[in-house]
Amino acid sequence: MNLDNMIPYGKQDITKRDIEEVVKILQSDFLTQGPTINSFEEVLCGYTGAKFSTTVNSCTSALHIACLALDLGPGDILWTSPITFVASANCAIYCGASVDFVDIDPDTALMSVEKLKEKLNNAKKIGKLPKIIVPVHFAGQPCDMKEIHALSQEYNFKIIEDAAHAIGARYLSDKVGSCRYSDITVFSFHPVKIITTAEGGVAMTNSHKLAKKMRLLRSHGVTREQFSMTKLSDGDWYYQQIDIGFNFRMTELQAALGIEQMKRLDDYVAKRHILQKRYNSMLNNLPLTTLHQNHYSYSALHLYTVQINKQYTNKNRKQIFNELRENNIGVNVHYIPVHTQPYYLNMGFDYGDFPNAESYYLKTISLPMFPKLSFEDQDRVIHVLKSVIQ
Repeated sequence: MNLDNMIPYGKQDITKRDIEEVVKILQSDFLTQGPTINSFEEVLCGYTGAKFSTTVNSCTSALHIACLALDLGPGDILWTSPITFVASANCAIYCGASVDFVDIDPDTALMSVEKLKEKLNNAKKIGKLPKIIVPVHFAGQPCDMKEIHALSQEYNFKIIEDAAHAIGARYLSDKVGSCRYSDITVFSFHPVKIITTAEGGVAMTNSHKLAKKMRLLRSHGVTREQFSMTKLSDGDWYYQQIDIGFNFRMTELQAALGIEQMKRLDDYVAKRHILQKRYNSMLNNLPLTTLHQNHYSYSALHLYTVQINKQYTNKNRKQIFNELRENNIGVNVHYIPVHTQPYYLNMGFDYGDFPNAESYYLKTISLPMFPKLSFEDQDRVIHVLKSVIQ
């Protein structure tokens, strides 16, 4: 690929105002652990409707501390989707717990509620119910959280929404991140996501207890709060480590960038919907299938994926992928099913365990989708795709 002329599958949008706000932080007294973090967390709560937010240095860190806050540990099991990035499963391993997966609905690539019901029923019979389930809002579309939450009441598991793709999305009448149907929701601010803080993530919750625990875990397990200490403070310098924690803190620079990006979040998502409609209209006659969009939700449209209908074209996915990249269309594939990764195969998983996820993977390609994608460049993507397939 010619990188100078490549249309990437995703790209951040950094404005002059973003840069100015970051420069202000560089010229200020605090580069980390200052007031801008609190301001960013307030903005996130105000937007989503959740009561508490804990910003961290990545969405992976948010998943990790969310699991620990929910007391996941050795002997426990976490279930998630096989169509996700590996972090959605790895967070359980970090805690010494086990991982399993729930197959997807082939129409949406989201965790199948029917497969989940079946798996829970079978797990109850053998005494291996999960402690935590992590539904993944793949490509920005929310899972059916009301149904999953109802199952959590019946089978007594906790819920972490992996909304790395879905800030700006809505489920029923709520913003994703409100945590109405979950214990914790995590977002990613990686550069290819809906908004960016360069790297970064956040864990949203309505529980003061969970928020307090996650804030402790993100900063070494150290507190300066007298009411959390085991004895009276020795003075203003005094702190205590009361838990084992990590250095997962977000910087003031990242928070300043995040505050500015949040001002454009709804506009970013709206532009993605315009691009989606153009793709849908102009690719309608090609041997491609797109993900079904549920009527009860509003997707953040982090990804625009198409599946190759092999019976209608003499080229396989790899050929089409390679030819698109040779023409400087920076397509990608989301995702390789987690259970087929060597690390998880060594744990005992195998090909054929989750057939819907494996079938989806073999056919899918992610086309360029980001707010600053011009119609001209989108037309170029469509033209090249048509010529490659036909």
